[in-house]
Amino acid sequence: MKRSIIVLLFLLFLLWAAPLSGKVYLTKDDALKQAFPSADAIERQNLFLMDEDLKHIEALSKVKVESRLFTYYKAVSKEGIIGYAVIGSHIVRTKPEVYIIVIRPEGELGYVEILAFYEPEEYLPPRRWLAQFIGKRLTEGLWIKRDIQAITGATLSAYGLTREIRQVLAIFELKIMKEKR
Repeated sequence: MKRSIIVLLFLLFLLWAAPLSGKVYLTKDDALKQAFPSADAIERQNLFLMDEDLKHIEALSKVKVESRLFTYYKAVSKEGIIGYAVIGSHIVRTKPEVYIIVIRPEGELGYVEILAFYEPEEYLPPRRWLAQFIGKRLTEGLWIKRDIQAITGATLSAYGLTREIRQVLAIFELKIMKEKR
């Protein structure tokens, strides 16, 4: 009887402690302030993607779009738009990875950063690997083992984040940058 109570308490502890294994590195607000320190305003924008949009985005990115709602942030100063950011998440193995993708006004990547990671730390892509995306645009080379190096031990994280970046860049190219012109 005592043994079963101890086992039950241990299992309850594991269930309670499991969510604590993840780590939050930056909140959304802190990440946006870090991305755009000189912004006078950071405006949240929502796009609702129509069927035709989804077809074009998937064809360009070669990634399946999971949601019709696309939220991004536009940073502005007195001089105009200083950049854009997308905060998103995806499941790596069984738990989420939350990221920010910063896009320069001209449409290339400013940087990518992990905001929260709930898988074991050894699956976390290092900053040096994330730096490969700086200055990139959506091209056929923007894949792992082409222009982007693979990561030993963090393969699912690398492939998942690369797909997310491709999808975001496709949406920006087809919807946001086109409207700017």
